Amino acid sequence: MKKIIFFGTSDFAVPALKALAQDERFEIIGIVTQPDRPVGRHAILTPPAVKKSAQGIGRIFQPEKLKDESFKAWISEAGPSCDAFVIVSYGKILPQWLLDLPKKGIVNVHGSLLPRWRGASPIQAAIASGDDLSGVTIMLIDAEMDHGPILATADEKILPEDTGGSLHDRLAELGGRILPDILADYLDNKIQPQEQDHEKATYCKILTRDDGKLDFEKPADGLERLIRAFQPWPGTWMEIEGKRIKILSARLGVSNENKTPGTRFINEGLPCLACADGTALEITRLQLEGKSAMTGEDYLRGKNVW
Repeated sequence: MKKIIFFGTSDFAVPALKALAQDERFEIIGIVTQPDRPVGRHAILTPPAVKKSAQGIGRIFQPEKLKDESFKAWISEAGPSCDAFVIVSYGKILPQWLLDLPKKGIVNVHGSLLPRWRGASPIQAAIASGDDLSGVTIMLIDAEMDHGPILATADEKILPEDTGGSLHDRLAELGGRILPDILADYLDNKIQPQEQDHEKATYCKILTRDDGKLDFEKPADGLERLIRAFQPWPGTWMEIEGKRIKILSARLGVSNENKTPGTRFINEGLPCLACADGTALEITRLQLEGKSAMTGEDYLRGKNVW
């Protein structure tokens, strides 16, 4: 039985954790996740998804910093006896002293087909850029971001209706399905890591809500992809009379008849926005500040300003 320590925080990591926990080839001697955080308007202290799923699997650690004295003492003793560590959507960069602990390094599940979309938002980046294909990469961690050698990849087609949320869920499940066999084969020396083609690397960044502001000086097809990519996080938005309106879904509209980009107009009962190159967006679902989500038709029926 191979000994591992699992690092993960978000719900993307849960299928991988469950798959390893149910596989008799592995013994998870510890689960490392981020501390409970305040969530929502009322700042309710909430455990991360991995902590919720890890009960009964192994000892759980939630260090605020990886160099916290008690955690560092435990993992410095336990780590060298492990065949590998596994990290999936943990949310922190691991320091070199920790990378050096396990016998065969640290195996990572990344939500893209590396070397495309190294970084923190590969799923959103793939949709927003119009990629036809995404997937997961099982790789070894080194000192640089998403730079290490590859053990395996698995493709996943991006559907025309995909949002960041729907693609996220499929890739999380895909990672969980392929990880146990790839990890076992690697630890049994049946897989040789392959260096990435670093010249083909592309990068994506940590997203904030400000990244979701729609720029109507861009063509409508790119904005429609961005709206889907950023749903549910970080969301997309525009302002009308100083108030922020979340744009939850949209579709390509009819030609805007050379209206100035950003001009608002109505077409067949839907609120529309003129975009670059004579294109337009039809807003099918939106949300006003402090209000519930509504359809574009309901928004206009309420006689709101457009």
